[in-house]
Amino acid sequence: DKCSSQKVALPRMCFVDPVRQCAECSLISQKEVEFYDKQLKVLTAGGTFLVRVDSSEKSETMVCRLSNNHRYLFLDGESHFEVELSRISSMQVLTEGSTPGGEKDICSYTSLLDSQISEGCSLRASGMVLQYKPPGSQNLQQLHMDPADDKRIASAWLAAMHKAAKFLYESRDQ
Repeated sequence: DKCSSQKVALPRMCFVDPVRQCAECSLISQKEVEFYDKQLKVLTAGGTFLVRVDSSEKSETMVCRLSNNHRYLFLDGESHFEVELSRISSMQVLTEGSTPGGEKDICSYTSLLDSQISEGCSLRASGMVLQYKPPGSQNLQQLHMDPADDKRIASAWLAAMHKAAKFLYESRDQ
């Protein structure tokens, strides 16, 4: 009918030919396709970070990437961490603000599924703090991640992670 006049291809759902959708659903589908085409590739490719665990002063250079099944963050360096996304209790994406003096804004996600988003956050990401519960533990562990070697790739990865959390937050009520 007129209410579903939009036609959208949904390759992720194995609909090769465009299918009919209402205007509201087609907007959601377009955002989803853009996310899967752009940000997901950046997240699975990974970025290099200086990672600190909890309040430790010692940083380790690690490559952080999203697993192929999109359920884990893998951090590989001398040591190895696997953070299950469902075990992340909070995520803060640190962004460089546009104010003089380089003050930082913080975009906080109290949970990837139940989030509070600070409006007006810049996407010029400069770091990230993750809190999660390791398997078999009730205590939160905190990872501090700052861009290492190639800051451009690391910043793109952080921006994609920010968009992923925002995407999850926006889609949870739909």
